[in-house]
Amino acid sequence: MSENQSTSFAHDDSSVVVIVGSGAGGGTLAHELTEKGVKVVLLEAGGHLGNEDYVNNEWEAFNQMAWLDPRTTSGSWRVARDFPNLPAWVVKAVGGTTTHWAGATPRFKAHEFKTRSTYGRIDGANLLDWPITLADLAPYYDRAEQKIGSTHRHGRPALPANNNYKVMAAGAQRLGYRHYATGPYGTNAEPYDGRPACIQDGFNFQGDKNKSKWSTLVSEIPKALRTGKLDLRPNSQAVQITHTPEGSVDSVLYIDADGELQQQRARIVAVAGNSIETPRLLLLSGSPLFPDGLANSSGQLGRNYMRHTTGSVYARFDKPVHMYRGETMAGLVADESRHDADRGFAGGYYLETISLGPAFLASFIDPGAWGPGFTALLEDYENTAGLWIVGEDMPQASNRVTLNTSVMDRLGLPVPNVHYDDHANDAAMRGHAYRQSSLLYDAVGALSTHHTPPYPSTHNMGTARMNERPEDGVVNQWGQTHDVPNLFVSDGSQFTTGAAAKPTLTIVALAIRQAEYIAEQMKATAI
Repeated sequence: MSENQSTSFAHDDSSVVVIVGSGAGGGTLAHELTEKGVKVVLLEAGGHLGNEDYVNNEWEAFNQMAWLDPRTTSGSWRVARDFPNLPAWVVKAVGGTTTHWAGATPRFKAHEFKTRSTYGRIDGANLLDWPITLADLAPYYDRAEQKIGSTHRHGRPALPANNNYKVMAAGAQRLGYRHYATGPYGTNAEPYDGRPACIQDGFNFQGDKNKSKWSTLVSEIPKALRTGKLDLRPNSQAVQITHTPEGSVDSVLYIDADGELQQQRARIVAVAGNSIETPRLLLLSGSPLFPDGLANSSGQLGRNYMRHTTGSVYARFDKPVHMYRGETMAGLVADESRHDADRGFAGGYYLETISLGPAFLASFIDPGAWGPGFTALLEDYENTAGLWIVGEDMPQASNRVTLNTSVMDRLGLPVPNVHYDDHANDAAMRGHAYRQSSLLYDAVGALSTHHTPPYPSTHNMGTARMNERPEDGVVNQWGQTHDVPNLFVSDGSQFTTGAAAKPTLTIVALAIRQAEYIAEQMKATAI
């Protein structure tokens, strides 16, 4: 057996930990547990694409990687109008959405773990303090940054500045901002952990052929396979988690690559299918003992869906910028990520460079638009700079993932419906961010700026949130469900609130911490 070949465990082996989903949470958890000698079966609904399979063509890559199974969308957010069948832009393949992420790795701030205490009561927002603090997670952030190889951290060098970043940084300086840099990012500026340095080819966003960007595909899963303790099963979509009469989970039913129904026995099940598929699977696993969905005695499963307050700003100049050269996301401005209620909203946001190719820009810059104003934006592509807004949105109980029983997928199962309405705080933050971004570009001579509406969600959080009291959410501080001790949630679904930072680093840190807890509990035969 080669060092990267999957081990096989019997379907009736009830000693294994079954993990559903191979992205930031599931792939990291698999590696951490196998290093501790735990046998893991990792179920991934998508195929096993390799870096050599990626294509440097945006639409072709999208169709190759994206989760395109039917979903429905409702609510007043513009995504429901522009992209009703694509509420989220995530990956269906080994490595999950870590193979698509841009790579930014800022940590959550201390106040973002204590939003209810810090922000106070906000009408319509379902705020809670996390049951953990920044101090609790800090050592795991260290380990996550070292695992990923985050630039600007632990002595790791910075990525070079491309033109798109230089324009943004110059505007930030003139606007009086002080906290801007080319990272932290999870793409190598120099060789690290068996991965080469970035070649600045301008295309590592959807599938990095060079393997310089961290993902569980190129890092955690190969390492886990080398332990001989991982049974990786791609093209295996989980459809139900079963349980004993006493309420402990005991197996996962899944459809294999041949379309056959299989059952894998389990000692522990960890669900890491992203904040849409995770609640969907738990809702599909309802039973007489759990009539509202597995581990849903609180009624909070699927609720408090968050996707970050977002939007993009593109600026036209009289000279070429060539924003497509170098990293897609080549740097960020952090000054507005603070909490300052005097701005008219709670929480904060980051500004990060973004570059889309002409085909994607035509699709996302103003969906449905046409005419001279629209075509002028495309004609000035070489002279355009761009940035992306990402900020904390408010959890709302009504923003939720439910089963749409009127629409079935290819397996005959109800599809997830994603309902989302902007909170007034979200709208105020987005408006402030649009204005500041325009001012930033105006400060360096932009001819005009264009505000792009939000597009399908790449950050999906909440729906199985972490909390102190069982009546307030789905999982405890370890991601362990309150109702079922041997059932865990291991992705961004467990986020109590969303913070301003991108979620991947925090998902990885929580997975490292969760693996320690699971291994300790197994050793003590507590689960």
